[in-house]
Amino acid sequence: MSLLHWSYVAMLAFCLAGTLPLVPAFGLDVLRQRRRLLLTIAMAGVPFLVWDLYATHAGGHWTFDAAQTLPVRVAGLPLEEIAFFVVIPLVSVLTLEAVKVARRRVREASTRRRQDAR
Repeated sequence: MSLLHWSYVAMLAFCLAGTLPLVPAFGLDVLRQRRRLLLTIAMAGVPFLVWDLYATHAGGHWTFDAAQTLPVRVAGLPLEEIAFFVVIPLVSVLTLEAVKVARRRVREASTRRRQDAR
């Protein structure tokens, strides 16, 4: 197997590496709310996973380059494609929650500055 086979995995790892540090940096408790997080990932990922299964089995234009994915397949999909539907919703939720915390902090700081100016 060449490094090219690992390119999809590397992209997913890059997404996680760039987003997981948001948890301690912003004090996010998303990962502790497992049930809620799993439900969110399932609701976001399952429809697209079903679409992927349909599109790849229907034949035609929707395929995965075997030279750029690992050889492990589940129901015809590369393992990385299935991981995609877990990783991307996860990093999306983490990013959204970090933005919410950052916006709240900015609002609170702005409110304190206005109160101190009075």
